[in-house]
Amino acid sequence: QVQLVESGGGLVQPGGSLRLSCAASGSIFSIYGMGWYRQAPGKQRELVAGITSGGSTNYADSVKGRSTISRDYVKNTVSLQMNSLNAEDTAVYYCNTLPPLAWGQGTQVTVSS
Repeated sequence: QVQLVESGGGLVQPGGSLRLSCAASGSIFSIYGMGWYRQAPGKQRELVAGITSGGSTNYADSVKGRSTISRDYVKNTVSLQMNSLNAEDTAVYYCNTLPPLAWGQGTQVTVSS
């Protein structure tokens, strides 16, 4: 019933920044924790950043210090700001609940010169 649509991906140079956004069809952010996940070529899907219903955040070591996850209760969106991007950040990024339910199409992030 809940639809999650990711956007904001694209091609960015190393050292650049992107802001990913996830729009939800329902008012779920006050109930569930949300997370941004990613899956790089040849690798398992991993949790990049999470935010609980209470607002607590957690980040993977690989993005800690250069990423920020945030929520907008009015717009029903969850965003991920990523700075100082490098090639290892290249992946398809997905938003989902914590724990995740069904996966959407995600948004492609490619970091390359």
